[in-house]
Amino acid sequence: MQDIINLMQTQLWYWLLTVGLVSLCIGSFLNVVILRLPKMMKQSWQSECRVLLADELPTQTTEAPVFNLIKPNSHCPSCKTPIKAWQNIPLISWLLLKGKCNHCDASISVRYPLVELTTALLSTWVAWHFGATLEATLYILITWVLVALTVIDIDEMLLPDQLTLPTLWLVLVASCFGVGIEPNDAIIGAAIGYLSLWSVYWLFKLLTGKEGMGYGDFKLLAIFGALMGWQAILTIVLLSSLVGAIIGSIQLSVQGRDKATPIPFGPYLAIAGWITLMYGEQLQLWYVNLIM
Repeated sequence: MQDIINLMQTQLWYWLLTVGLVSLCIGSFLNVVILRLPKMMKQSWQSECRVLLADELPTQTTEAPVFNLIKPNSHCPSCKTPIKAWQNIPLISWLLLKGKCNHCDASISVRYPLVELTTALLSTWVAWHFGATLEATLYILITWVLVALTVIDIDEMLLPDQLTLPTLWLVLVASCFGVGIEPNDAIIGAAIGYLSLWSVYWLFKLLTGKEGMGYGDFKLLAIFGALMGWQAILTIVLLSSLVGAIIGSIQLSVQGRDKATPIPFGPYLAIAGWITLMYGEQLQLWYVNLIM
């Protein structure tokens, strides 16, 4: 094991290749998380409602089938045919199958290979930027979570606590072991990250009577605050607002969306946070030079 670690630290190509291949497989698993976690949460909410309204709802005569991240096995959404091992190789299988089910010829969404490829590319970028270090390993884990959160928020307008809270704790615990910033700075950064958007949320709600964002956004910014410190929060908020304004304007003009249609803020926060993690110092220097 030590020989492998030494090889990664001395041979950059081996480190990048390992991260790329592992992240490609993780991207395949993230597709499962993206698809199933929101459904699992809805099932849990329905079960809780049934418990609370037990006297008012009809009794279920059949037990619901097991549904989690493992069961049922991967299958075609159209014909329900189980997917064989060779048909489940990240990226490669989609190309070999030409984006169609091998059994019923139904189209397989291009999003599956895109998530896998994006996860691999971003993770390899992090590995190249930070080298074979514990910090890079933490940042790669964060990148995986950000990919899942981004797509889930686009689909469901939701940033699940099942992803945000464990990630926040991971960053805080890692800081206690010397990975990332100092523990005190991580705690302060998390608190300020959460409270900054929480304050904006309530100010907007008091002025307009509407909810401008969700609590998941607060927790996501808290993660970045714990990861990079409170100093990075302003950069992330400004950058996410800029990215959101640009992409939102494009969507309104191209897709003709109603201005009242809610747009998830989580993806823009995730993009801005990742860019700041990678190039925060350069962004701050550029901003200072711009205003001086």
